[in-house]
Amino acid sequence: MASIELRNVRKSFGVVDVIKGVDLSIKKGEFMVFVGPSGCGKSTLLRLISGLEDITSGEMLFDGQVVNALAPSKRGIAMVFQSYALYPHMTVYENMAFGLTLEKGKDKEEIRRRVEKAADMLQIRQYLDRLPKQLSGGQRQRVAIGRAITRDPKVFLFDEPLSNLDAALRVATRIEIAKLHEEMNNVTMIYVTHDQVEAMTLADRICVLRDGLVEQVGTPLELYEKPDSIFVAGFIGSPKMNFLAGEKAAAFNCTTLGIRGEHMQIKPDGIWEGTVIHTENLGADAYVYLEMGTEEPVVVRLEGTAQHHSGDRVRVSPLEDKIHRFDEAGKPIR
Repeated sequence: MASIELRNVRKSFGVVDVIKGVDLSIKKGEFMVFVGPSGCGKSTLLRLISGLEDITSGEMLFDGQVVNALAPSKRGIAMVFQSYALYPHMTVYENMAFGLTLEKGKDKEEIRRRVEKAADMLQIRQYLDRLPKQLSGGQRQRVAIGRAITRDPKVFLFDEPLSNLDAALRVATRIEIAKLHEEMNNVTMIYVTHDQVEAMTLADRICVLRDGLVEQVGTPLELYEKPDSIFVAGFIGSPKMNFLAGEKAAAFNCTTLGIRGEHMQIKPDGIWEGTVIHTENLGADAYVYLEMGTEEPVVVRLEGTAQHHSGDRVRVSPLEDKIHRFDEAGKPIR
């Protein structure tokens, strides 16, 4: 395990500033997830930590030691990519053992022991003699993770590792990664994703990035319940938070009012009126989309099945203790 600290880290490509001064501390054994919109710099920041990209200015520290000039191979990291990056002519065993064969002092028996241990953890021992082309996407991703495990790194770096998988495999592999973190004595992990569910379910803490800067760092529940800005409020949570302005917000003494769909109620004496434009019945719950004069439809999340149809006029109210109020600068009023 290693602690990682970034001090005013910046990265420019020519005249384009991508990372604009990031300060961040990641604890030993922590599972940190980077999230943010496309182009916010989350993958670039991961590559700076790995050493695959050079820092333009600032300091990167591992366990208190500056590693700006340290090669990736010397940092004790292992990286799992979105593309798997397996050698097609090598068997699963050879792919997983490859990094170890390059290290001095590793005999064949130790290599075999570490490969088989990793294969057992990921339930892929039966595939060790196969080529990557003989595996499914989920199996290939587990091989890529297994290759990282065999190196016994201080830090695991994941760059959107599940984005090429279908929905069912994403869930299964996400569970495997969570179990892996526990089984490896909570080794430090840093994970980049655009997927809300992955971030909320895997992270000890989430770092929300925006335009090359840290917008907020906190536990999943801290970001969900106490966002530090209207940007974080709208980015964390699915479906996204509803925002209302004008008279509806002014009645609650704020410029913008935020309320999550699950904290809205459809009832005859509701304080606002809207028109149903779409309903999604998902089984355990339902989403009702309303036209209420806002920039985007207002979403109400209901338990069970919704009995509402396009064109229906309904009245809604927020749970007042769940309202988020924001000022003109998009900062919370608490």
